[in-house]
Amino acid sequence: MKRALFLGLMTALLVSGLCGTATAATDLVTDMATDMAGVGTLVDEVVPAQLAGHGIPGAAVSVVSGGRQVFAQGYGYADLAGRVPVDAARTGFFTASTAKTFTAIAALQLVEQGRLDLHADVNTYLKTFKIKDTFPGRPVTLEHLLTHTAGFEDDVLGSSWDDPAAAPPLAKVVEDGQPERVRPPGTVLAYDNYAYNLAGHLVEVASGQPFAEYVRQHILTPLGMTGTSFAAPLPGPLTATLAQGYNGDVPYKRYYGSPASGAGPVTTAADMGRLMIALLGNDPRLGRNIGATMMRRHYTQDERLPGIGYGLEELSRNGHRIFYKGGDINGFHHVLALLPDQRSGVYVVYNGEDPTTAAHDLINQIVDRYFPGRADDPRPVRGDTSGYAGTYTSTRIRGDLLQAGALFKTVTVESTGDGTITTTGLSRDSAKPDQAWQLIGPGLFAERGGQERIAFDGHGLLAGGHQEEAATFQRSGAALHVWLVYAGLTAFLVAALGIPVAALVRRLRGRPARHRPAWWLAWLTSALVLLFAYGFAVTIAVAPTDAVFLGSPLLTVALTASSTAFVLSGGVAACSVCAWWKGWWGPAGRISYTAFGLVTVAFMVVAYLYGMVGGVFG
Repeated sequence: MKRALFLGLMTALLVSGLCGTATAATDLVTDMATDMAGVGTLVDEVVPAQLAGHGIPGAAVSVVSGGRQVFAQGYGYADLAGRVPVDAARTGFFTASTAKTFTAIAALQLVEQGRLDLHADVNTYLKTFKIKDTFPGRPVTLEHLLTHTAGFEDDVLGSSWDDPAAAPPLAKVVEDGQPERVRPPGTVLAYDNYAYNLAGHLVEVASGQPFAEYVRQHILTPLGMTGTSFAAPLPGPLTATLAQGYNGDVPYKRYYGSPASGAGPVTTAADMGRLMIALLGNDPRLGRNIGATMMRRHYTQDERLPGIGYGLEELSRNGHRIFYKGGDINGFHHVLALLPDQRSGVYVVYNGEDPTTAAHDLINQIVDRYFPGRADDPRPVRGDTSGYAGTYTSTRIRGDLLQAGALFKTVTVESTGDGTITTTGLSRDSAKPDQAWQLIGPGLFAERGGQERIAFDGHGLLAGGHQEEAATFQRSGAALHVWLVYAGLTAFLVAALGIPVAALVRRLRGRPARHRPAWWLAWLTSALVLLFAYGFAVTIAVAPTDAVFLGSPLLTVALTASSTAFVLSGGVAACSVCAWWKGWWGPAGRISYTAFGLVTVAFMVVAYLYGMVGGVFG
């Protein structure tokens, strides 16, 4: 009996040991599955080819998985003139909008501490100014700010400085730069820089510290991110290792904006690896549950599509959730991509321009190799898609001259058959602007040959497709407006050249000119509009970032010219009426002047709607 009991006990211990060994082996396999072995070889193949193929000077990549950094490497040059190579641990890159991820972390830390409330009216915290009560009973909250649903215009014209020491305090930026509220909060997803500046100011108010100092003390120092700074000016050692941004081999001028939303902060690829590890592991140094809170869907324009977290946006690839944040300013392009269910992340940055979205291509290749999974395979649905056809523009409403971009950066939807549509301009890849889509549900389409989804809500909104960050599109008359602009510019060019010639011919023939002021008013209006068109084209073509973010004397003159022409167009319209009422000139003269007046008024209406008049730098 004792012998049997002994044998039974030994057998139980042996089985237990074997089970423990099996469990340990399983854990080991899981760890190996997240080691992403060979990822360096893949990146070494892809990134140098991207740099060579697209004339990008340099790049840096960091990959983390299973709670550790598995790869970090720099490629190419941080500075072409000095032939300084990119170092993943030392080379600093301007963060651009990747800074918004830090802003979200800071705000959520204070939420966890009870010093901020995600759902309280932000005016509860503001001391020196208040957000306008444009929609009574619909206050703006911190949650709206962090999810790009606050409903503000997005004004960035003249919002940065070439001297970081000249940048005003964040409190002054948000007080003086408060834009119009154009829609009720919580209704439409539209990328919003002001919202993150305001969130950063709330961090200052709740903590009693300047934003840059709060980030340093509560995020950067705890994580050992010594190569990252939100200070302006930057500390000397970081300035010395800062990469230069390029367009080909031409360096861009550096500029600095608000640290809570974009251009000023600097980071390294290695530091971003530390941040990814902390977010994926819910590192208590950041807070109790910061990473998990950020990587949870808090808003979506359509429940069937990915949405947006806090400071991060949601994607899906191969059936896996990805939360990412892009950052783009001239000469610097970043993507931070986190796979929370796989505890893995990728960060990539370039210091040059790339029209084919190299960062997304690299991340897709990494995800496809190490996390292939299986994307949904939806069943096609037959149905009439003609109701979705039309022209759509971004819901990111500009309150300045950049709104003119909505005229030329549109999404066109064409119904191509039973249950199918084609879109132009929705793709991230500018080399492949057209995409084919198959109806798979009410207003829901799947990309043919791809994994994207788009949805129409029946009220003129198009969501998904990821042409740009936090993108939603609304049906618009932009196609007609473009033709009105072209018609107006043609009429102004003809008038600017033809009116002086006609006046000279009349003088040579000895014919008296009647009601000359009306014709010269038309000529002056035309000349002013053409001056605006020239100034706008030159500044945007030659130095778009300098003109947009820093301001430009030529662009200021151009905007003044268009605003003056807008006023004079009223005189042209009045002269058109007087020509018929008082019988000026003959029928041909009255008809030609009236036609010019109609085209002028149509052009000016479009110019006003798209911010091409009335916006002059102060």
